Amino acid sequence: MSRRLPLFLAVLCLLVPALAQAGTPARADHYMISSANPHASRAGLEMLRAGGSAVDAAIAAQAVLSLVEPQSSGIGGGGFLLHHDAARGEIVAYDGRETAPMAVDETLFLDATGAPLPFLKAALGGRAVGVPGVLAMLERAHAEHGTLPWADLFQPAIRLAREGFAISPRLHELLAARAARYREMGLGIADLGTAGPYFFLFYHGPIAAAMVDVVHHNPFSVGALSLADLAAYRARSTAALCAPYRQHRVCSMGPPSSGATTMLAILGILEGFEMPALAPQSLPAVHLFAEASELAYADRDLYVADADFVAVPVQGLIDRDYLATRRRLVDPRHAMGKAAPGVPPGHDAASPAAARSAEGPSTSHLVIVDAAGNVVSFTTTVQIAFGSFLMSGGFILNNQLTDFSFVPEKDGRKVANRVEPGKRPRSSMTPTIVFDPEGRPELAVGSPGGSRIIDYVAKAVIAVLDWGLDIQSAIDLPNLVARGGVVELEADTPLAGLEPQLRAMGHEVRLRTLESGLHGIVMRRDADGRVVYEGGADPRREGVAVGD
Repeated sequence: MSRRLPLFLAVLCLLVPALAQAGTPARADHYMISSANPHASRAGLEMLRAGGSAVDAAIAAQAVLSLVEPQSSGIGGGGFLLHHDAARGEIVAYDGRETAPMAVDETLFLDATGAPLPFLKAALGGRAVGVPGVLAMLERAHAEHGTLPWADLFQPAIRLAREGFAISPRLHELLAARAARYREMGLGIADLGTAGPYFFLFYHGPIAAAMVDVVHHNPFSVGALSLADLAAYRARSTAALCAPYRQHRVCSMGPPSSGATTMLAILGILEGFEMPALAPQSLPAVHLFAEASELAYADRDLYVADADFVAVPVQGLIDRDYLATRRRLVDPRHAMGKAAPGVPPGHDAASPAAARSAEGPSTSHLVIVDAAGNVVSFTTTVQIAFGSFLMSGGFILNNQLTDFSFVPEKDGRKVANRVEPGKRPRSSMTPTIVFDPEGRPELAVGSPGGSRIIDYVAKAVIAVLDWGLDIQSAIDLPNLVARGGVVELEADTPLAGLEPQLRAMGHEVRLRTLESGLHGIVMRRDADGRVVYEGGADPRREGVAVGD
């Protein structure tokens, strides 16, 4: 027995996943996943150990997140997934964004007087439910990159559903808060209804009928979702939007997401400054980041929407010469205040009106590298916490249509991100993969956080690429968001101590909770070319990075 013990311990070491410790990244050299919930990370790791691909692991993790983190994402929502194929050296962006039902029009969120509805009145119930897209997207990605049988990928979620699980503190708090809101409205949970057991296909038959039924019959608002809308939904794949940053190549999600254009614009503006020479989150670094963000968000609010409906000057927004003109607006000593949008190459002379939308922070993100070196960066959402507050067959339905602008017209001009039938609402989801000078993936990262996602991800990218921080330290850095003439600093962090100096430079500053959910993996190579994966998970949420 004693002779067998060393072998037993060696085998055990192979089976025990590498876990991130507080303040340090997890490390592994075969495969890794970092997601927003330990159950989801373990489900993904189970698929990787079974020889599954990064896409297989992403599907298993999403299925579990639908169960254990329903406030943030699920099969009743949508998402964007970037996939790097190691064998082919290709990166593909998968679009599973929800679409507006064909029966809606631009007055969807206006009252009888033409005024925009209060947000909660618009968000709750059937009115804001778009056609769910994440499951169709994952099916498409699996057909192209999956290795394990589709049914096997749902087994971890099925086990948890049958056997039960300890809910997280975050879910407990949100459930308690929502229950209190229901009581204020005179509703019990039973009043919200569920559509009973479901089987057959998600976009046809009983599951589809159950979704349509609850959208049209609920205590909040009647929506327009139809069986025809569900049957007609198609996920899309396209080239990721990429641009150079110093010696790196940074790729993310283009329209209908504003993530890539805005983040790449921030990086493109900052490329002209010596960010690597500045101390992380020093006053000069924070000022420059805030000014670059201010300029990039101003363009985002005016130009970006679903490119099938609006002429979006995608390449113009990240054009290096254009960004050089934007950079010249930055004064290293004084704040510019609220920035005006620029005029990028390729813009439509009859440009639309600028408008924001109320994107919810209840989103989730995960990153995966499999044994073959394939990489997934996947952001998924149901919009605000618990989406529309409606359930069908045990999953939450999104309220993603509130990501459209409530106001369709401004100053006599149409808003690019207005509601239109079949249109995909603008998003800020920014799943990102960064490549080194040799074209090899070196960083995968993303975050929830509504429209603040872009700055959260840009912070992590700069921290890793410019300041050389490990991924966990990059995620741990206090958050900073700058748009609309206001700089938001994460309260109760060292960054908040810069408030007086920033005000002296002319910035309007607010301290607030900035609850990102960054998850990332860095691929480091030793002198022999061997890859070591370092994973990080945001301490502001409940995630964990695990690998073997």
